[in-house]
Amino acid sequence: MAQRAPTRDQLLQSAQALCDAFAAKADIDTLISHFSTTHQISAVEHGLPALAPFLGRTFSGRTGTESVASYFELLQQHLTYEGMSFGTWVVDAEAQRVSVKGRAKFTWTEGDGKGQSWDEQFAYILDFDQDAKITDYQVWADSGAAYLARRGELSKVIESSKLDSPLPGDDRSDKTVVG
Repeated sequence: MAQRAPTRDQLLQSAQALCDAFAAKADIDTLISHFSTTHQISAVEHGLPALAPFLGRTFSGRTGTESVASYFELLQQHLTYEGMSFGTWVVDAEAQRVSVKGRAKFTWTEGDGKGQSWDEQFAYILDFDQDAKITDYQVWADSGAAYLARRGELSKVIESSKLDSPLPGDDRSDKTVVG
């Protein structure tokens, strides 16, 4: 007898459980426990690989240097975050997929960029197996902010953009232009 596909509620609960664990900075074993043991698993954070060590590569499997566990290890090595929250959940029970938007304040933790922080919105797409366990984890985030933070340049860029941006209602113009 064929196994039933997970319900919408089961998919949502599984997605929320992973996101809650991630937001709580759970250890890697806990994060990996949300992934399938019956299917190949993968994680990819979309972006140009040259921008940060965890971007633009597909991490597959449970163990090894290119595993999903390695992806989470790289995140923990290079980033910390606070105030992470998730909302706007979209569940496609037929495709066994959940999409969600999140937000947090991220901080680069080493090298030239140590201590550089930024507020970010990001999106996940999570695919699931027949047991409502994650098979594929995809992230779209602000790779530009991560890159600038890594290089120690983000705070300068943010400060410069504040100086260059006019205040609402202030066009900084002393000339009247007639078209």
